[in-house]
Amino acid sequence: MVEKSVKVVTENRKARHDYFIEETYEAGIALTGTEVKSLRAGKANLKDSYAQVQNGEMFLFNMHISSYEQGNRFNVDPVRPRKLLLHKKEINSLFGKVMQQGLTLIPLKVYFLRGRAKVEIALAKGKKIYDKRAALAEKDARREMERAARGKE
Repeated sequence: MVEKSVKVVTENRKARHDYFIEETYEAGIALTGTEVKSLRAGKANLKDSYAQVQNGEMFLFNMHISSYEQGNRFNVDPVRPRKLLLHKKEINSLFGKVMQQGLTLIPLKVYFLRGRAKVEIALAKGKKIYDKRAALAEKDARREMERAARGKE
């Protein structure tokens, strides 16, 4: 079996804190040459980014990829909308779920898989403040139980 070589560029750690993740999808992303070089250097940020369907195509908004230092005139706008590469059937399915169920599309991480830039997007539902508190309380309780179990051994 061939091993997949995955190099994670950036992750949206806050997404799992702010949203309930329903499903995840892997999508390719259309980039220019200087953006790819900047991504390989790890200069990307997913904070406040989201995906949306427009005219039957999926786009990623507010993802910041810093300008490549040696890029000069070939550099593009760091926060431009970027096209996500998905099958038409997947796009239609996601669009239907977003429209009917009130879900959002959030990018979780950007990575390179066999030399190609990929984005993991999630179908997510926003958490309320009390949901976040409950999740934190559950996490603290689990940590306390593990600490107690280690103390007895």
